[in-house]
Amino acid sequence: MASTKLVFALWGARDPLGSDLTEACRDAGARRFQVNVADAAVAPAMLRLTTFDDPIDAVVCLWLPEDGAPGAVIEAIGAHADRCAGWRVEERVPLELPATAPGERTPGLANIAFLRLPEIQSYDEWLECWRVRHTPVAIETQATVGYVQNRVLACLTPEAAGVSGIAAIVEEQFPIEALTDPHAFYGSGGDPDELTRRIQRMMRSVATFGADRNLDVVPTSRYRVF
Repeated sequence: MASTKLVFALWGARDPLGSDLTEACRDAGARRFQVNVADAAVAPAMLRLTTFDDPIDAVVCLWLPEDGAPGAVIEAIGAHADRCAGWRVEERVPLELPATAPGERTPGLANIAFLRLPEIQSYDEWLECWRVRHTPVAIETQATVGYVQNRVLACLTPEAAGVSGIAAIVEEQFPIEALTDPHAFYGSGGDPDELTRRIQRMMRSVATFGADRNLDVVPTSRYRVF
């Protein structure tokens, strides 16, 4: 049976890995439930960008039956945060995330990026540049071990509707060494010339769809709760 994926950004999250939220979402019909937390394990991250007054401190992903109503999960998640923005998304997985047992932390670093549609670019051109042209560049220039693209289809909460222009939410999983080591992040093997080449190629590519500016990147620990 088909599923619908929802993504929520949380500010002032209260125990997002706790049993109360987990069971509330399960009772509301969630089939799968993932939590990414900006916790102490990723605090040293060299890449951390925010456009908000307060940075996002947790991201929740869940999957409902295709005909499921999101109201109950929106209420449950909203009760566990000071602020909550939610979106319905279309998921695409260019590179499968590492498999982990329910409740276990996925090894490494999970970066969650919130991409905005530039005012000067049409949606169709933006989508072509991001999904078709940029995807192989991202995989070839970085040491990613998992890569998930979520295209935003609709805003689910007033907070999301008030967040200007978010068109996609991306999750990239890296080795834990990528927290602080650019060579581990870009997979350049300690070669400074190769590191420069990869960074320059990546920056040229992200500039084609506006991801070189007005961007949020949240370093997190990823948990597949169920």
